[in-house]
Amino acid sequence: MHRYLNSDHVALQARVRRFGENAIAPVARELDETAEFPWENAKLMAEMGLFGVPVPKELGGLGLDYLSYILVVEELAKFDASHSITVSAHTTLGTSPIVAFGTEDQKREFIPPLASGEVLGGFGLTEPGAGSDSGSTRTRAVREAGGYRLNGSKIFITHAGVGEIFVATAVTDPDMGRRGISSFIVCKPTVDLARAEAVGWGHRPDLPFSQGLSAGEQEDKMGWRASDTRELLFSDVLVPVEQRLGEEGLGFINFMKTLDAGRIGVAALSLGLADGAFQTALRYVNQRQQFGRKVWEFQQVQFRLSDMATEIEAGRHLVYHAAWLKDRGAAFSKEAAMAKLYCSELAMRATLGAIQVMGGAGYTSDYPVERMMRDAKICEIGEGTSEIQRLVIGRHIVAELMTDRIEEPSLASSREPVGAETD
Repeated sequence: MHRYLNSDHVALQARVRRFGENAIAPVARELDETAEFPWENAKLMAEMGLFGVPVPKELGGLGLDYLSYILVVEELAKFDASHSITVSAHTTLGTSPIVAFGTEDQKREFIPPLASGEVLGGFGLTEPGAGSDSGSTRTRAVREAGGYRLNGSKIFITHAGVGEIFVATAVTDPDMGRRGISSFIVCKPTVDLARAEAVGWGHRPDLPFSQGLSAGEQEDKMGWRASDTRELLFSDVLVPVEQRLGEEGLGFINFMKTLDAGRIGVAALSLGLADGAFQTALRYVNQRQQFGRKVWEFQQVQFRLSDMATEIEAGRHLVYHAAWLKDRGAAFSKEAAMAKLYCSELAMRATLGAIQVMGGAGYTSDYPVERMMRDAKICEIGEGTSEIQRLVIGRHIVAELMTDRIEEPSLASSREPVGAETD
């Protein structure tokens, strides 16, 4: 019996695990080496419904809870982080803002192709001068007849090349600081129309493509190499007012809410990486022999793997608990930050530990742990660095302390005076 999972959750895990074993594991190394987006596997994931797990059925999704989505992200990451972030970035960053803040017309137009995985979505937030300080957005949206004219650029945007539907932030009122940031739905065709046509997936020609919106060159990254990461460039892009997402000036507030949920996704991805590396190392030390016995029989190896197993189990509780809170409509911002902080740093410890117990074999590309280690590093950076997570957690802790002080009577007023008589 599991505190968080029911039989449907377990069946979904098993289904995604089989897909990882059969479709991802055989190609993950090659995709990492070539930095090629997994077009064929992305289509298969779309056919499985993995791009719309938590989206309501009436909008084309599977209509499952958020924990189900988190399980999908975790299982995929055990085999390849690039496949996992493809689902995670699309769902929490590209799709969920429209589900949460969009009008009924916007939902009907944009959510079905996203939820079905017919096309990929993305989130345009980070800029050259606005990373952790996302309130310093410089992309400008100037109001004019019928809509807004956007100019600027976003960097490190997942799916900026292969994706077609994006939520992006821009300043509508420079004098209002963070309250002057708004968000918009924008569309552009995939950069590889020939590949999309060959695969039969990834392009929808009837979307309202915005002239002047384009993608930069693909980033050459240390990890997540099969994930598409580029600049998103705005050059006099006219966006109709009907594609503004939410009210003017609410862009910052809304994307902070989006990032809260996204942090649970990155935590789940990190957890999957840690567990995948752990399982690889465990199998290896039970087969490899040194000094006439299996490597597993050495106490120091058992100690290291025991620590890894304990930390993975602790991380799993943090992740599942944050998703459990979100599913019940409870506050989860602090818990999401805790899960993201702990699991992203755990992913680095676990992947490095797996390499260490595997020795020279772990350092080669014959085993996936060296790739997992490279993939793990960005988890401490993306969707809020470890330092930002500590700030978020600290602010919640202080706020809770101040609330407790206001709500609780003072010690002096609540204690009986010494020697007081009672009836």
